[in-house]
Amino acid sequence: MDLDLLRTFLAVYRAGSITAAARRLGLSQPTVTAQLKALEAATGRPLFTRLPRGVTPTPAGDLLARRVSDPLDQLARVTELDEPAGLAAVVHLGGPAEFLTEVVLPALAALVAEGLQLRVTFGLPDELAAGLRDGAIDVAMLSQRPRVRGLHVEAIGDEDFLFVGPPGGTVEAPLIAYAEDLPIIRRYWLSEFGERPPRDAAVVVPSLLAVRALVLAGAGCSVLPEYLVADDLAASRLVRLHEPALGPLNTVYLATRAGEPPTPGRDRVLSVLRATGLPTPR
Repeated sequence: MDLDLLRTFLAVYRAGSITAAARRLGLSQPTVTAQLKALEAATGRPLFTRLPRGVTPTPAGDLLARRVSDPLDQLARVTELDEPAGLAAVVHLGGPAEFLTEVVLPALAALVAEGLQLRVTFGLPDELAAGLRDGAIDVAMLSQRPRVRGLHVEAIGDEDFLFVGPPGGTVEAPLIAYAEDLPIIRRYWLSEFGERPPRDAAVVVPSLLAVRALVLAGAGCSVLPEYLVADDLAASRLVRLHEPALGPLNTVYLATRAGEPPTPGRDRVLSVLRATGLPTPR
């Protein structure tokens, strides 16, 4: 049986979508559809049921996947041994702009020097999970647990939130927020003070880095993740305006497509991301 047909079948099986599999394989959607039809003709059985969004395997498809996945994955690992650095494949990484900029990308710098090719997408959790499902992203760092089938998700740490301002600042200073509904500030206020923030934001800017820059410049105060302000606190450029008993935190999730065969580049990236220095989830 043609190995290319089996590889295409397995890609569709794991992606749950002909479109996503085509993108992952670098083929056109009609080519993938034609290869599936050829394989179904060869096996004499339908392998997938078409859905309004994607496909689902038939019992024959499940059986074929169980039979061919290990041999094809082992063959892929053998062919990867020919890559000198073992990191030649491009890895598509997605996550929140600030967290990737401040924590993740610096941690991956050594892999880039070793030959890793990286393409980065910033975005919100839902759009990143959709990109992961559809094959546009290989690895995603998410601030919410995704509700998308076909993903492997693990909690890798918690980010703590701190209420900070410039030296001499007070809790009555103007609020700087990254969204009009004050999501992080509101969560902190409800957790620590049992009420909603007492005033609207003086400035709304859709970037935590920009919020931090405004607070550093003395424009007001805000609630920011600890990783973003730890150096500023250590250097006394910012101060805590409130000491919480147990401040609000947000779990960071690492997500990949379930059942994907290992690749050297992605596996090294995952190893680094699992050791980014975040505290253990509570």
